[in-house]
Amino acid sequence: MARREKWWQAFLPLWQAALVGAAALAGNGLARAAGAGQAGAAFAAASAAAAVAWGVLLLAERRAAEGARLRLIAETSAGVEAALSPSGRLEWISPSIESLAGYTAEQCRHAADLVALLVDPLDQAYARDLWRQAQAGTAGEAELRFCHRRGETIWVGCRWQCVRDAGGALSMLRVSMSSAQVRKATELQLLETVAALRRAQGLSEHYLARNRDERQRLKALLDVIDLGILFVDADCRVRYTNPALSRIWSFEQHGDALLGMRDTRLLQGALTRLDSPDDYRAHVAATQGLRARSAPYEIAFADGRRVREVSVMLTAEGTNRSLGRLWVFEDVTEQRQASEALVRLAERDALTNLYNRRRFHDALEASLAGAQRGAAQIGLMMFDLDGFKPINDRLGHQKGDEVLVAVARAIRRVVRRNEQLFRVGGDEFAILIADANPVALQELAQRVVAEVAGIQVAGTTISASVGYACYPGDAQSQDALVAAADSAMYRAKSAGKNCWQTCNPQGVERH
Repeated sequence: MARREKWWQAFLPLWQAALVGAAALAGNGLARAAGAGQAGAAFAAASAAAAVAWGVLLLAERRAAEGARLRLIAETSAGVEAALSPSGRLEWISPSIESLAGYTAEQCRHAADLVALLVDPLDQAYARDLWRQAQAGTAGEAELRFCHRRGETIWVGCRWQCVRDAGGALSMLRVSMSSAQVRKATELQLLETVAALRRAQGLSEHYLARNRDERQRLKALLDVIDLGILFVDADCRVRYTNPALSRIWSFEQHGDALLGMRDTRLLQGALTRLDSPDDYRAHVAATQGLRARSAPYEIAFADGRRVREVSVMLTAEGTNRSLGRLWVFEDVTEQRQASEALVRLAERDALTNLYNRRRFHDALEASLAGAQRGAAQIGLMMFDLDGFKPINDRLGHQKGDEVLVAVARAIRRVVRRNEQLFRVGGDEFAILIADANPVALQELAQRVVAEVAGIQVAGTTISASVGYACYPGDAQSQDALVAAADSAMYRAKSAGKNCWQTCNPQGVERH
């Protein structure tokens, strides 16, 4: 097809001249047929020839402009484009081949063997095999090593397409080429890094083999302890884990399956098991740069477990060069539960589960200290049950305990977020109110009196005598505030019970 086009293009000027001549003869004949003289016939012939010639010139100019634009696009593209005949002869190649391989387009077109000129000897057999596949009509792509004119070896990505004529026959092979050197260099560097890691690991294993007995003893020790051990090297890859680590973190993979894994990938899998993953991610990021031993950090798992973690950076002997980081994890769930149980026993009333007298004095001291700094008011309300002793004597202590539990349950419903409820004695209770004011204290006292009055146990109703005081208006110290609230409570009893009183004798009584 390409040969036929070249043959036709070679005779194109002759065809154009013949067309102009035919136009002149036709114009002359038409003029004579119309009865024109010799001069008129000559003028008609010249006009027809000129019109045809002008059309031919316009067509030629348009085709030349279009060809110039296409040539400019092909010659200025970053990649290399080439066209080859089905026999393998290079028909055309863009000038950018020189920047890719160092050879000019002219040198490539005149090369006896383009594969031998451009392709590295190691890939020439492969390139010829690809060429045979292309001649068979198979499109594809591959990466080959080219020999630059300066002697350098460069990687080039090649892609070829089969161009067919209207009859379906292969008329041309279009080949696109671009440099793959940067990507290949990155791949080779990565391979060298991996190889270096493997060599280092091999060297380490060589030295470890000389101390096999010691290593086995150490491994047995780490396998049986309940502490989770994780060692991440300086390249942020896992180098050692023990079985306890997989148990603590519930990893699906364990042992050798974790070796070589990136620490970021291991962390991502661990975060799904935590109660506050963002907090732990921030902790790990802040810890990794520390050279000294990290402070103990307690991790809260979503299933309720608690794990304590410490870590330390290991350095090469006699240098500051980091070898990696050792992480140690200990499941302290049982310890925390035992500790919390002890705290509950120390701070909670066993019967009502309210805070006890010890916690009451601690909370009161802390509240007064905060109030002194912030110039706030603290309210203290004390109340006990009217006629509780006869209930114990007549119905028994079990019914008396039911009364105390019912009171605690009822008063919990009326205290608010800034109010704390305590059982400070047998049937004596206290409420500590932050940011108190007289109106709020009166409303709370009314609610307490009403709630207790609504409790019935074994057909017996009870009531409460309530008194309250406010810091700093009614008292200036912890003991004075307690004494003031107690005094108000006893004045309520003296006033007939089932009511409330303030510590100020002028306060208004409510029944």
